Amino acid sequence: MNQKAFGDLPQSAVDLFVAGYNCAQAVFGAFAPVIGMEREKALRLSSAFGGGFGRMREVCGAFSGVTLVVGELFGYSDLTEENKDLLYPRVQELGRRFRERCGSLVCRELLAFKAEEGGLASPRTAEYYKTRPCARLVEAAAEILEEYLKEEGVL
Repeated sequence: MNQKAFGDLPQSAVDLFVAGYNCAQAVFGAFAPVIGMEREKALRLSSAFGGGFGRMREVCGAFSGVTLVVGELFGYSDLTEENKDLLYPRVQELGRRFRERCGSLVCRELLAFKAEEGGLASPRTAEYYKTRPCARLVEAAAEILEEYLKEEGVL
């Protein structure tokens, strides 16, 4: 594949996040063309992963977006240990890279606070962007994924 055909994937992810999509949607949506999926479908599929799974502050949504792309590109439906053994090390390697660069895979650790009650989305204000590292995490996740896909010959 020609990576230029997909444009600046990390910037596309940040743009989606700043437009109001959650962290998982931003990463998965940016890479939708790479996996041959309509962006609208990618945004729907990844919508529940934001905020560490529905704002429960568990696994970082940006990293969840990475795993969704990897699952589509390298995942399996034939239930064999060999298939799992081919996929899981990829996810673990990407997790290692994300953790090394960002400090954790856990949303509440990255944000340094616990889940809010009620699960309602925070308004995207200037203060929101000042106090949260999410745009930076989305960009880092997209950069890590883009680099990995280049290494694997996908891009």
